[in-house]
Amino acid sequence: MSQLFLTATDATQSSGLSGMIVPIIYLAIIGLVFYFIILRPQKKEQKKMDAMISALEIGDSVLTTSGFYGVVIDVMDEVVIVEFGSNKNCRIPMKKTAIVEVEKPGTAEESESK
Repeated sequence: MSQLFLTATDATQSSGLSGMIVPIIYLAIIGLVFYFIILRPQKKEQKKMDAMISALEIGDSVLTTSGFYGVVIDVMDEVVIVEFGSNKNCRIPMKKTAIVEVEKPGTAEESESK
């Protein structure tokens, strides 16, 4: 009778182990889907923004997060000085992260001539 009990407990232990593998696989699949839908595009966008900010030069037209268009006057480590409007006295220092779009001076003329 004790041998029958041992055989029964071995069978339940092995089925418990195989029963744990299926939820682990589901969790792995959900993790991969989460990575490819949310994290990967966010990293791509961050790399694109970093490249845009690092290529920032004096004379570039920029759009800020507040919706103002201006021209870059000076570029420092973390700060840029942007001139807004035609008034030469309206120069505002701001962080580089406040810039959303950068347009090089030559690209505007090329797109208008087409």
